[in-house]
Order: sequence, then structure tokens, then C-alpha cells
Amino acid sequence: MTAHDINIPVSPEMLHWGRRPTYEMVEQIKDGYPSDVSRWLIGAHTGTHVDAPSHFVPGGTTVDKIPFENVVGPARVLDLRHVEEEISVDDLVSAGIEGATRVLFKTRNSTDALTRNEKSPTWVGLGPEAAQYLVDNGVLFAANDYMTIEAPANTEEWPTHVILCGAGVIILENANLAEVEPGDYMLVCQPVPFEGREAAPAPTVLLPLHS
Repeated sequence: MTAHDINIPVSPEMLHWGRRPTYEMVEQIKDGYPSDVSRWLIGAHTGTHVDAPSHFVPGGTTVDKIPFENVVGPARVLDLRHVEEEISVDDLVSAGIEGATRVLFKTRNSTDALTRNEKSPTWVGLGPEAAQYLVDNGVLFAANDYMTIEAPANTEEWPTHVILCGAGVIILENANLAEVEPGDYMLVCQPVPFEGREAAPAPTVLLPLHS
């Protein structure tokens, strides 16, 4: 298996939820400075990022306190490209989730909704019953290939987030899985340790599980 960088680039033109990222050049070589220096204004949920439990749980674990074992270790990419909008328990089981403790959902988002620079009217997310299944089966980490792991119909009450965050499951959103084959990998996810915050950009790679 090949190693994969599953991050999406951060730019002012990117797909975003809320405020669009912006930047300014503080120093530039062309203006006589010794180096280029930029300053960015981005949200904690920009690009490929993690949601820590405190995103939905007052007093929950913040990004700087996420246990190492949640975000580094063997992981399984599940092929869910057939799902229309909401991933169910049956979808997870048929995709071969049994025994996995870190999971990434490869859906049609990676080649559709994730490729746009504006929010799509529809995308594939995880249903609340499926979220509870993850919790009941000891999953530590769950990733989706769109701005939110929540299915479109549930973005008022956010039940999937409530369930996962309430159980301490770390959520990765905006994972680009277009070029990733389903199967087992070594996950290395490195959230920026914003002290006391609910989310942070999280550069993430999938490495071959066996060399």
C-alpha cells in the first residue's frame, strides 16, 4: 500500500464552513525583507481538522489533551461510496468495520462535495444510530470526507456529534480519501494543540501498515 497525505489545501478560495480564510503578507522578500512572512485568519474548523469532545460537551477533552492513542495507530478505510446520504449500521457492517478502532469513511464526497469551493446542498454523513454503533464497539477515532461528519438532515440537533463527542471519540473532518484504497493503514493525525479549544487543523497521513 502507498502512503497518503489526506489533507485538503488551505486557501482563501477553499471549501469552508462559516468565515472564509484570509491572509496578509507581513514581510516580503520583494519589499527588501530577508524572508516572506504571512499572517492567517482561519477558524479552528478550517481544512482537515479534528473536533475534540469539548466541541459539544462542556468540560470535555480539548484538542491539546487528546489521548495519543486516539489519533495514532492502525486504522481502516471503509468503502461507503454507494451510500446516498446517511451511513447506517448495516453500511458499516457490510463495509467490514468489525475489529477496527479507528475508521475513515470513503464516500462519494471525496470526488464530489469535497471538491467544490462552496457548501454542497447534499453530502454523505454518519447517522446517529451508526454513531452509537461506533461507541458501543470501542471506536476511538472516526473520519469523514466532508466539512462535517453529520448527515445533512441532522444539522440542527447534531446528534452524531453529540454521541461521538459524549463518548470521547475524536472526529476528523475534511479528509480527502479520493486516492485512498479501502483497507488497513497506520494513521498519524497531529492536531495543532490549541490550548483549551474545541477543534484544530490536524495534518493527517495514512501509512502502509506493513512495510
